[in-house]
Amino acid sequence: MLRQRIRVRESSFVLVGRALVVLVSLAILWYGLMIVLLGLGVPRGTVNLLGGYRSAYDFLEGLAAADITSTVRIVTAVAGPIAFVVFGFLAWKQIPRPYAARGSLALDQGEGTTGTTTLAAHAIERVAEIAASAESAVSGARGRFGGEDLTVEVHVDRAPEVPRALREVQRRVTEALSRHGLPALPVSVMLTGFDRQQPRELN
Repeated sequence: MLRQRIRVRESSFVLVGRALVVLVSLAILWYGLMIVLLGLGVPRGTVNLLGGYRSAYDFLEGLAAADITSTVRIVTAVAGPIAFVVFGFLAWKQIPRPYAARGSLALDQGEGTTGTTTLAAHAIERVAEIAASAESAVSGARGRFGGEDLTVEVHVDRAPEVPRALREVQRRVTEALSRHGLPALPVSVMLTGFDRQQPRELN
């Protein structure tokens, strides 16, 4: 079973979106408190001073057709799409985008030696990619080292070659790790695609 560390990419837009969510939540809590106060019998004038709900209602109720001028229509027509784009973009940025964390590998120095030798993740991945690409049926390979295991994603030329190619890639990558003096790692091979030359190949 894969034991991969998962991280989430975040940007400054995520913080802006969260700040807006906090502000809206506080507003909802505040006016929820106004409703509670009204339910407890607090005078409406006092509640209106705290929340201004009645003043806002009276203002909106007093609007007439003459108040909707061409300037108001233009501002509304421009602000609507802008608000849709801005808030839609912020909402899209809130979607989590997890990715597998890349780790490094500390090599065994043996007894009587001091210090450590650390092999970067991309070096291990490069060894796996070269070994996987040596298989004739593989047209593309990508390695991902997670600190405790190695995953190799491959693209195979032909559908009938998939089972044999996956087994061969796993064998080649395992042998390459041993040949380069690297510790034995669990090697998982994932198929990312294949070229279907004939429509009947999967039948």
